[in-house]
Amino acid sequence: MTQVEDVERGKTILRVEGSMTHEDAVLLEKIALDLRSQIGKSLTLDLADLNFLDSDSAPILKRLKHDHGFEIEGLEFFLQNAISEVEAKNA
Repeated sequence: MTQVEDVERGKTILRVEGSMTHEDAVLLEKIALDLRSQIGKSLTLDLADLNFLDSDSAPILKRLKHDHGFEIEGLEFFLQNAISEVEAKNA
């Protein structure tokens, strides 16, 4: 994970790469919430460089987006499919 400042958009971006398991997603959630409370500004999660996302991570990413208001970039199609799959399984 890399933290990048996007001065033009006034955001801090957390770039995540590699693979994401449930444990990774839990850690990302903790880091993102802590960082946002420290810096006091908008935070974006950039997942464009993820090459694997397990199905247990999708609900955590959904929670970060919908419950905590984080913007998620980079994997809209992949992420939406993963979230939809988990929602269908839990319905």
